[in-house]
Amino acid sequence: MREAVQMAEWGRDETVEERADRKWGDLLQELRVAQTGVQILFGFLLAVVFQQRFADLGDTDRAIYVTTVVLGAATTGALVGPVSFHRVLAGQRLKPQTVVWASRLTVIGLVLLLCTVASSLLLVLRVALHSTLAPWLVAGVVCWFIGCWFVLPALARRLHHDPPEDE
Repeated sequence: MREAVQMAEWGRDETVEERADRKWGDLLQELRVAQTGVQILFGFLLAVVFQQRFADLGDTDRAIYVTTVVLGAATTGALVGPVSFHRVLAGQRLKPQTVVWASRLTVIGLVLLLCTVASSLLLVLRVALHSTLAPWLVAGVVCWFIGCWFVLPALARRLHHDPPEDE
């Protein structure tokens, strides 16, 4: 007899392994979107140092650039990490645990991506505007991202979460 996860209230009747497989598939789809964005951003960041105008950057802007590149590399590591996790643990009957750890790495990757985008935006706006307005614009964008990526999902979860009776 199958060991089923009792989730009738949630519309699912699946084993722990079936649930892990479903969640893994969902996570892979999410990672494809995030990885594509970070790869494009990171590629552009790597090319900046080879542009003729890079030599004109002041010390502060160079520090922001270096920070941004390091953040981009860390983001790439976190968002590719779940693939490595899966590959290293494949066949070990650890899919549910793999999903948990991969999900954690993905959230870390999203936070790092937010930092990378903010840092990139700060550098670009400092160069483009030569104004103290740049940090304020970045702060506004960061608030927007936090709202879209974290606050709205948390709010939806809170408003629509209907836990099973035994929780």
